Amino acid sequence: MLGMFRISLCGGGMAGCLWAVGNTLTIFAVKDIGLSLAFPLWNSNSFIGIVWGTLLFKELHRADWIRKMAVVGGATLIFVGAILISAASTSQTTHTHAVRGIIAALGAGLMFGSMYIPYRKAYITGMNPLTFLTFFTIGEMTMVSILAVIFLGAQPFWHELFADRHVLFWPLLGGFMWVIGDLLQNYAAKYVGISRGIPLSNTNQLWGLLWAILVFGELHDLDRQVYAEVIGGSLLMALGALAIASSYASGLEYSSWEQAAKRETDLYGIDPEYVRSRMEGRDLITRRRHTRVDWLIVLGATCIFGAFAAIARLPHMQIQMAWLVTLTLAMVLVLLGSGFGLWRVTKFN
Repeated sequence: MLGMFRISLCGGGMAGCLWAVGNTLTIFAVKDIGLSLAFPLWNSNSFIGIVWGTLLFKELHRADWIRKMAVVGGATLIFVGAILISAASTSQTTHTHAVRGIIAALGAGLMFGSMYIPYRKAYITGMNPLTFLTFFTIGEMTMVSILAVIFLGAQPFWHELFADRHVLFWPLLGGFMWVIGDLLQNYAAKYVGISRGIPLSNTNQLWGLLWAILVFGELHDLDRQVYAEVIGGSLLMALGALAIASSYASGLEYSSWEQAAKRETDLYGIDPEYVRSRMEGRDLITRRRHTRVDWLIVLGATCIFGAFAAIARLPHMQIQMAWLVTLTLAMVLVLLGSGFGLWRVTKFN
């Protein structure tokens, strides 16, 4: 289907480019104003997502006011909670380029919120998140490489990669975990919309907080005000996530989603029955068996990870191994539970 391929290539690549630009802006924001202020500012992508979802894809249209208030209020609670946690997580210092840093952080939030436009555009036309994320990764890697060469120069860029080859496994591992999380986020954007999916995904700061405190021993021996900010911020984020999770789309709102999907099917010439079945998690196309090329790709990726793991050096840091094992098991259980539930309902369609 030519229309679907156009959405995959252009939409996925564009989303990856927007993510790369936004992630670059976060570096400048943290450098100029620090993480405590920058993180909540780029978490404004929740509100950007609500705006785009409402204006472009008819999300929250025809929903009752309780659901609308739950989504907007939940996003606000998550935002305020992020501010409290970030304020407690980093020290306050004087920033000489505050305006530039604030602009960079807000720009990052705009990029992170706007990159979900091609996400939602693809999924209301029935695309599988696995397909979209493949093109997203291509766009992301291409744009990041271009930005690195622009800011560093080609020769210094390759020189730094070679000089730091012993630690490249850890960013690779982090990227691997990020892709798994982003894949689940893509399914969230498909089935609950970006106005709900983006704020819920921003609760990742709670997991980061647990790892920072329990595994790496951060925030120890601080005053009560800091702990109050951390606990209060965490509770606010949890309440916000609970409010959004409980405000599922009603039948009337879902009919508005179908109107937005019809607009896209008319634009790209896609079979309406195909779109309807994929939005419901059904697949009209018989799946093919994996070919040798598929297994070669898996083998090649595994060999790349294995090669970097073989030359990797363990970083020297204090780690609470008991909590490391506990949190790792908790993450695996959450991943297995969410993955099984998603497969049971949608068969990963």
